[in-house]
Amino acid sequence: MKKALILCLAAWLLNAQANVTDLVREGDRFDQQFKPAEALKYYLPAEKLAPNDASLLVKIARQYVFRMDDLKSTTDKLGSAKTALAYAERAVKASPGNSDAHLSIAIVYGKMTPLLGNKQKIEVSKKIKDSAEKAAKLNPRDDYAWHLLGRWHQALAGMSSLTRGIAQLVYGSLPAASNEDAVTYFNKAIALNPNRLIHHIELGRTYAQMGKAAEAKASINKGLAMPNKEKDDAETKRRGRETLESL
Repeated sequence: MKKALILCLAAWLLNAQANVTDLVREGDRFDQQFKPAEALKYYLPAEKLAPNDASLLVKIARQYVFRMDDLKSTTDKLGSAKTALAYAERAVKASPGNSDAHLSIAIVYGKMTPLLGNKQKIEVSKKIKDSAEKAAKLNPRDDYAWHLLGRWHQALAGMSSLTRGIAQLVYGSLPAASNEDAVTYFNKAIALNPNRLIHHIELGRTYAQMGKAAEAKASINKGLAMPNKEKDDAETKRRGRETLESL
């Protein structure tokens, strides 16, 4: 009797795993097409069968980030971001050594940033840096982790005097941040993955912030000439064109 129960349980587990694999495969198909609503129709049922699968939780978090672009109000966008953050945090809890889980937290906070007030932006920036550093330490070949660290340096180096005052209150003392460090991190991201246009455009925007117009134009134009492959590429190109117009 006991052996029969063990065999039944093993068969159920194998069947459940097969179902999870099939569901995730279908969700991945829509994820690659940037269709979050459709992807979630497969990822969420898979989550019920594998609630502690960190990689699946990261995929779900990404859909709620993608979904933000389709929402109209700031309240709805922040609501979707908070749901994404909850999944990312669960992923870290389920697998603390998973670099993608830590990176997911940094990405969610980065997506939330434009929707927040100045003080909240500074508070969130610290969390972005902490999570991106953890991701980079766990996986030094993750180009996007280095990119986010570049964005952190770029943002703090370009702060207004008012925002600097708020940052000093949040951090206690202003952390060391510079455009030069941003350039280093963006170049590291490019060395790891030269085919991501966002690396080139943000490198160019950093050069513009430094007053290096020629370098800015070269990097931004390189990014603008690349095909859109990722969800935010069109928005990234818009930022790049705005920067070029300001030079």
